[in-house]
Amino acid sequence: MGSQSKGSVDGVQSDVKVVENMSTKKSGVYDLLLRVLCFLLTLTVTIIVAVDKETKVISYADLQFKATAKWKYMSASVFFLVTNAIGCSYAATTMVISTIARNSGNKTILLMITVLDLVVSALHFSANGAAAAVGVLGQKGNSHVQWMKVCNVFDAYCRHMTAALVLSIIGSSVFLLLVALSIFKLHYYRSY
Repeated sequence: MGSQSKGSVDGVQSDVKVVENMSTKKSGVYDLLLRVLCFLLTLTVTIIVAVDKETKVISYADLQFKATAKWKYMSASVFFLVTNAIGCSYAATTMVISTIARNSGNKTILLMITVLDLVVSALHFSANGAAAAVGVLGQKGNSHVQWMKVCNVFDAYCRHMTAALVLSIIGSSVFLLLVALSIFKLHYYRSY
């Protein structure tokens, strides 16, 4: 009778291991898919912002002059571009590292990646806020300090930056989902 109860305990323990291994594989697939999505979104944003440029001839009174809108003319846009380029590189790197760490069972590296996911997510949300603030100024101007709106002149440039901002916000949210997935895995495995 003692061997039966021991066998059933072992059976329960092995079932827990099977469920845990299935959960690990499933969460690994979700992790990889989210990282691929982060990579694609941040790559798209980086390309859109890097090639976005518009030149117009502006008439003011009897004067005509050529003006160009480009990402490198505003520090918030530079921050936005660089942050998305960092996020793109980070997502590509962690696709490989997290897969290797997960297959080898190295939980220390996976924990470090989770912390870095949180840092990259915070960095992205910060850059998104800066780009959105400059975008609002471009759309509406600021009459209190006599800043004119410029999106009525550089409409294509502003549309491209708005699209990039929306994609970047989605990318930031996906980075945040990666952190949430890691927290869920930590909570799930602690319950056993």
